[in-house]
Amino acid sequence: QATWGMSDHWARDPGVRIITIEEFAHRGPDAVMAEVRALMAGAPAYVTFDIDGIDPSMAPGTGTPEIGGFTTREAQAMLRGLAGLHIVGADVVEVSPPFDIGGITALTGATVLFELLCVLAENRAEVG
Repeated sequence: QATWGMSDHWARDPGVRIITIEEFAHRGPDAVMAEVRALMAGAPAYVTFDIDGIDPSMAPGTGTPEIGGFTTREAQAMLRGLAGLHIVGADVVEVSPPFDIGGITALTGATVLFELLCVLAENRAEVG
């Protein structure tokens, strides 16, 4: 399977699991996150959340807006689905407030980071 006319063998060959937006839309966030949880199996992970994965109707302030992305509700569901995993760090990238005069992208980015911090705090509390 190719994306944007390019082969993705460079990622799939070494075992990277790629979930396209079409697959995500078909399966939904709960099923996708159940697979993520199974794949992680307690291994430490660093989470990078790229804001341009969210549809530009909800986060236009990014350098590479892509229509047809996640809704903010789907993003929250995915992030909350990380609870209990061994997350060792996280970041949010691609927020560019100058590209969004309304400020909704900054709010979305801050909320995404808040969700990540909640997961980190909850996980640390469980570890003791």
